Amino acid sequence: MRLGFIVFALCLAHLIEGVCWASDEKREAEFADSINKTLANGKVIWLGSEGKKFLGLYTETEKIIGNGVAIILHDMNGHPNQQQLIYDLRVFLPEHKWATLSLQMPLREAGAEKDEYYALLPEAAARIQTGISYARSNGAENIVVVGYGLGGLMGVYALSEQAADIKALVTISLPVPVTENKAAQTLELIKKIKIPMLDIYGAVDVADVTESAKDRRLAAKENAGYRQIKIDDEGHAYLHDEGLLVKRIYSWLGVIVGATPTPAAQ
Repeated sequence: MRLGFIVFALCLAHLIEGVCWASDEKREAEFADSINKTLANGKVIWLGSEGKKFLGLYTETEKIIGNGVAIILHDMNGHPNQQQLIYDLRVFLPEHKWATLSLQMPLREAGAEKDEYYALLPEAAARIQTGISYARSNGAENIVVVGYGLGGLMGVYALSEQAADIKALVTISLPVPVTENKAAQTLELIKKIKIPMLDIYGAVDVADVTESAKDRRLAAKENAGYRQIKIDDEGHAYLHDEGLLVKRIYSWLGVIVGATPTPAAQ
């Protein structure tokens, strides 16, 4: 399969340099320790994938009847309680019928470049599937994936081959690599997404997001459920958002998933 070839190519590129990377477990442990000490909303859960444990934060919906579970994926160098955007998503979506499961995505060492994260995509996909399985095993029928920055690319990668029963994908500031070969691979992954997809980005976002907006639209042209939104005057951090981004997401999800309530994972 093409996805398998991409996995092989990504890993091969690093093997040529002498190593095929795995997540930095020390950094993950440091984030987990800090979150455990300061967590005020939601609860810590530990999930297992490929023989490793990784952190998840589950936040129940505040509504008596919910729409399901939104699995949230942070940007590079981040964690599942990252301020401000990831925190806002995982805390405020539950106010609008969506429980959230925010996952720790694989990390490279501090200072690593974005290109150095691509070899972690297979590990990220395995974690996403573990999160989906957790939500489904706890009764959630409606499951969506919301990814920010590199987390959006990880979501695209994971769902391009295995999107069964996933209702929708939301990407925020989805990057397309500037190198021609990797850009082509990313756009090919977008072409394979058949579920409804909301592609949000800031008008003054980083270059590999804003300059690839048209390419992303073209790559998704066969997907009738694809929609792209540009938010004026916002950069990659969405510092002036004031809740607009979360509102756009839950409003769109409400239309896509519909009003039929389903249980949320406990």
